[in-house]
Amino acid sequence: MDKPRILIVEDDLDLSEMLNAYFQMQQYEVVTAGWGEDALRVSQEEPLDLIVLDIRLPDIDGYEVCRQLRSQRQTHDTPILFLTEKRDRVDKLQGLELGVVDYITKPFDIQEVHLRIRNAIHRAEQHSSLNGVTELPGGELVDEQLEKLVFDEGPWAALVIMIDKLSQFRDSYGFLAADDVLRAVALMIRNAVREFGSEDDFVGHLGPEEFLVVTAPDAIKNIRERLEVRMQQSREYFYPLSDRQKVRDMTELDPLRLTSALVESGDGPFDSADALRDLLNKNAAAARQEAS
Repeated sequence: MDKPRILIVEDDLDLSEMLNAYFQMQQYEVVTAGWGEDALRVSQEEPLDLIVLDIRLPDIDGYEVCRQLRSQRQTHDTPILFLTEKRDRVDKLQGLELGVVDYITKPFDIQEVHLRIRNAIHRAEQHSSLNGVTELPGGELVDEQLEKLVFDEGPWAALVIMIDKLSQFRDSYGFLAADDVLRAVALMIRNAVREFGSEDDFVGHLGPEEFLVVTAPDAIKNIRERLEVRMQQSREYFYPLSDRQKVRDMTELDPLRLTSALVESGDGPFDSADALRDLLNKNAAAARQEAS
């Protein structure tokens, strides 16, 4: 099992070295930073399981570092613990408003800090199978669904739904606007499946920005058509007011649109869930290429 990877942002060298040594002994992979800018740079290099963040730093304070961490895709949902000498209620409230999961004041008991860090990572892992933006299942829950399909003797259809041009949209309008698109499309999919599918149907994420619908083969056509109509009706409202006419006219902008790829039970048999996933990814890649 991989070691949990934590970032400790602390400008007190002695304290930073003590925390580093202790948590390495506890089987954590530890990265340290003494400046806020260094912490922001390190946070983009590799995934982190948790960040311990001092409020008082030599360059930018911990509140600003936290704001920037929360605005970055890589660390948007990473648990952050404030480590500080401040004890005022207003300071704690400010940290909680920024999404900090815990608040540790100096001096502290190192074993208590360890328990708080362990618990925060455990809570985050419990939610890791749900997409942080849409709250739809992904990861292991999708793997379980694909495993069921491999052994399912009845007819089924697995539809991958992708949002074309989302990367360009994010570059132009920011990740918050792109997240709004993901949430809206997730709602469209739920509604379409609710209308044309059944209670046993599955809606989740094959990838962070790829949706997966498992339903009956005879429901696929209606679901696809409903999603295309809803996207046509809604997509201009994802854009700023100044760009909506360009979307309507299809001028200057290459707007968002949905692309889908299908795998049905008749395309098997499949040796494993990995084989089914490979075919889903292959068909999705072909659909993207055809749409571009």
